[in-house]
Amino acid sequence: MDLQELNEQITAIDDELAALFAKRMALSADVAREKAANGIITPDVALERAGRIRFRENAGGALEGYAGVLYSTLTDVSRSYQAAVTTGENPVAARMAAAIEHTPKLFPEKAAVVCQGVEGAYSQIAAELLFSEAELQFVSSFESVFAAIDRGDARYGVLPLENSTAGSVNKIYDLMMEYNFSIVRSARIKIDHCLLARPGATIDGIREIYSHEQAISQCAGFLQSLPNVRVTACANTAMAAQLVAESGRSDAAALSSHSCAELYGLKTLRNSVQDKGNNHTRFICIGRELEIYPGADRTSIMLTTPHRPGSLYRIMARITALGVNLTKLESRPLPDRDFEFMFYFDLDAPVYAPKLHQLMADLDNLCETFRYLGSYSEIV
Repeated sequence: MDLQELNEQITAIDDELAALFAKRMALSADVAREKAANGIITPDVALERAGRIRFRENAGGALEGYAGVLYSTLTDVSRSYQAAVTTGENPVAARMAAAIEHTPKLFPEKAAVVCQGVEGAYSQIAAELLFSEAELQFVSSFESVFAAIDRGDARYGVLPLENSTAGSVNKIYDLMMEYNFSIVRSARIKIDHCLLARPGATIDGIREIYSHEQAISQCAGFLQSLPNVRVTACANTAMAAQLVAESGRSDAAALSSHSCAELYGLKTLRNSVQDKGNNHTRFICIGRELEIYPGADRTSIMLTTPHRPGSLYRIMARITALGVNLTKLESRPLPDRDFEFMFYFDLDAPVYAPKLHQLMADLDNLCETFRYLGSYSEIV
């Protein structure tokens, strides 16, 4: 047979598979309704296991492994469909619907906002991009931002989540597991690091450079080109500039934003010293209440899965089956649980899409723990 004939036969088989799939799903829905009528709420794991073994054996030989994956996918899709036809609105989907209804149609121009660092921090730049009139409060640590929101000291907090060069800010993900909050918007800003020092200083005379560890990572190539210079990490790039300004030292410098030069009376020894020109950081704006503004097309969730093989795959299969685009997956170790992880997902789908609401309901039922962090839009 030539290639065209082979493809025609595959197409014919695909048509048969589609018809059999529709028949299987209809029967699966009937099973779900019958179980619901008899008060049965748990899946028949033993029956599924026996079915998977039989399916693999019927495929035989080298195809057994592939057949097992296919059967597991069919089982996951069936469970999702069964939940859709037999259950009422899921609590997560209900929260989303309520937030969409009650959130104002316009994102606030003025609000009390808490940021980590001091005047001139990149978080401040992000906050001023998000809000026309941000009533800024500064705290010393990322955890203090979460705590301030938790106490109600400010309506919103702005935090760096990931950088295009240095990657994720792991501390933020760790803190996400400790605090209750919602993401209401995000912003992506270009990061331009400058080498700042006190007037009279020269680059040849610099012996110590201060900055945040992420900025240090983003400028690694430049720093390696400076001989006999010690690099010291501190809590924030703007705090590094403030420290140098108040130190009285002519041999100290900071990697910080250009705006910090004027703010702290420093001079710029070198502009744009980051290793890559396309250096952007994504900031999230968090609040205590769930707010979903019009235009929200990104959703963030956190979850843990049962500690057994294939658990994460089943989550991914569910996302794929519903046609939702996954744009970010991050994992962080769970405290006090050996080799178990929390997974953070960013999903690209309009908040009004039925498939997104169905996915939230499915994952809430499928995961060991599940947290819906919010749906929002991003300013670029």
